Amino acid sequence: MLQSNEIRQRWSHIEQTIHHAADACNHADGVPMDLKDCVQKMDQRSQQIRQEMQSADQSRITQCVDEMEEMGDRAKDACERAGRVNDDLRQAVMQAHDELSQLKHQLH
Repeated sequence: MLQSNEIRQRWSHIEQTIHHAADACNHADGVPMDLKDCVQKMDQRSQQIRQEMQSADQSRITQCVDEMEEMGDRAKDACERAGRVNDDLRQAVMQAHDELSQLKHQLH
């Protein structure tokens, strides 16, 4: 089982990746609204979760990661449906999805 401080460090990195995806979304042309909405919601929720991570309540942290992993799935799906998307944006969305999935699996 991961320690709370390790989870927070991983979360910090994931949050940066999500924020990078949000920035890429905002600066890319022709991003479908569905993808933009998914990424912006992930960015907003990741910031809220950072504060919740301070509680060190393992079950709540796991619940938050599960929630974000589902959001990551939706963003990945939206990115795949979008077809041609800026490479930086696609890579950031896929990286965030992969990191959330890995963390989720390590917590379960």
